[in-house]
Amino acid sequence: MAVLGVDGWRGRWVGALLTGRTVELLVLDDVAAALAVPDVDLMAIDMPIGLSESGRRICDDHARTRLGRAGSSVFPAPLRPVLSAVDYVDACRISIAASGKALSKQAWNLTPAIRQLDDALGDPPSERVVEVHPELAFRALSSGAVSDPKVTARGTMQRLTALSAVMDVEQALTDAPRLVPMVDALDACATAWSAQRIRDGRGECVGDGALDSRGRPMRICW
Repeated sequence: MAVLGVDGWRGRWVGALLTGRTVELLVLDDVAAALAVPDVDLMAIDMPIGLSESGRRICDDHARTRLGRAGSSVFPAPLRPVLSAVDYVDACRISIAASGKALSKQAWNLTPAIRQLDDALGDPPSERVVEVHPELAFRALSSGAVSDPKVTARGTMQRLTALSAVMDVEQALTDAPRLVPMVDALDACATAWSAQRIRDGRGECVGDGALDSRGRPMRICW
């Protein structure tokens, strides 16, 4: 059976379907399409799942600490009440009322995708879908050798080298759907590797074990 890694891309999603070392890159229109991919044991997605009602998620803080200089790649997740906001001004108003702090623009830009994921997961939450972060995967894959930004030539090669040790990523990139960016393809592959580890009982997570108001775990795994 396969696992699926999913990374956001311009209102759609890039999926990496991993079976053993064989990986296939997919373009998925929405989360429902990702959940409908057949014969998938576990799906790992680079998007917040468990959302706090009024404060910071401990898992975000722990992930930033673990990543050091790359910690800025972990955006603070929006509060759950923000999912009902109609625009950024409304989102900031809701966030300030709940936590005393406005919502970052980066977090607002992620909110439509988070809302889509939250709606698709339904109740009760599925253990088949896990929140991950590709930078945590790359650090684990390379024992810290992945250290340059992913948009640079050095960073790209570091990530490609790390992935090549565990999957046939070069073939997947050769056969990738048209227009899929390299950074999103590599991130999707890293999330797929995380999914494989988690499925096989070798995954690691950060967080304090807390569940949100919909019973979803506030944790980030790899």
